[in-house]
Amino acid sequence: MTETQKPRIGISMGDPAGVGPELCAQLLNIEEILNICTPVVFGDHRVIAIAAEKCGYPFDAQKLDVGQLYPTDTPLEGPAVMHVPTLEDNWNRPGTVCEQTGRASFDYVKTAIDGALCGEVKAVVTAPINKEAWQAAGIKYPGHTELFAERTECERFCMMMTSPLFSCSLVTTHVGYHEVPGLLSSNRISEVIQLTHAALQRIYDKPDPSLVALGLNPHAGEQGLFGNREEEAIIVPAIEDARQAGIEVAGPLPPDTAFIPRLRESTDGYICMYHDQGLIPFKALSFDTGVNVTLGLPMVRTSVDHGTALDIAWQGRADVSSLVSAIRLAVKLAD
Repeated sequence: MTETQKPRIGISMGDPAGVGPELCAQLLNIEEILNICTPVVFGDHRVIAIAAEKCGYPFDAQKLDVGQLYPTDTPLEGPAVMHVPTLEDNWNRPGTVCEQTGRASFDYVKTAIDGALCGEVKAVVTAPINKEAWQAAGIKYPGHTELFAERTECERFCMMMTSPLFSCSLVTTHVGYHEVPGLLSSNRISEVIQLTHAALQRIYDKPDPSLVALGLNPHAGEQGLFGNREEEAIIVPAIEDARQAGIEVAGPLPPDTAFIPRLRESTDGYICMYHDQGLIPFKALSFDTGVNVTLGLPMVRTSVDHGTALDIAWQGRADVSSLVSAIRLAVKLAD
């Protein structure tokens, strides 16, 4: 299979002080990945080379400068690194958090997004960023998802985590708990249900994936005993609208029992009202194989489901499994 027949997948290197550089170095040596796509890492070629040497990984990817990559009908010789020269030439501080690494990781993903928008790559896969470093650099976005949505001018989007076991989508993402009830609406929940249903049709190759919507409050409100009847006033109308549209949705179910094995076996996707409601069970059960997908974008974007792991950065201890899973899914969705 030639490079023009394989999708060219962009990989944002993530925070240079974290495990992103060594994960990218590992990835470029995995035969399965090289057989299904042509990886192009958007990051710092020198940093990946140093991290690879420290970890004992071979690294021989061609270096491209910004503006040197052409649309996907122009073949590459093999995997490449689009060198984004934000870091100082002598930077070498793994395991640290600072403004410089925050700015660099932001520039990597921004350049990768632009590469997808202009046809240089078919999809973007992101290695982890450090939100504290982004804040130190004055970057306003709470995470990747919001940056992708704004840069692609997308108003209808949501975050979904998926694995071979199950998937879960989030109605709200990176906000404090006290903000969640005010951000919930029937329209927003309906939007997430629709996006999730369409995505799971492609991911699981099922025409009618089964969904479960969770309640906001303990015991799904216990008939109004807990909370302000958000279940009856907001969540139930969204479920009823989805059912009228032909989407199979159960709920609202109590969050503390929704993920028991018996229910997971019959559920393809969960609609979760806030971040930890979905992410705690998902990461407990699918940490090594989970993938983060941004739904609704005019491009494919997937990501690892873990953080920068600063404490083990550049030590050869990082597990590349989630990044491999993210690329497999990006290739499937970009087809």
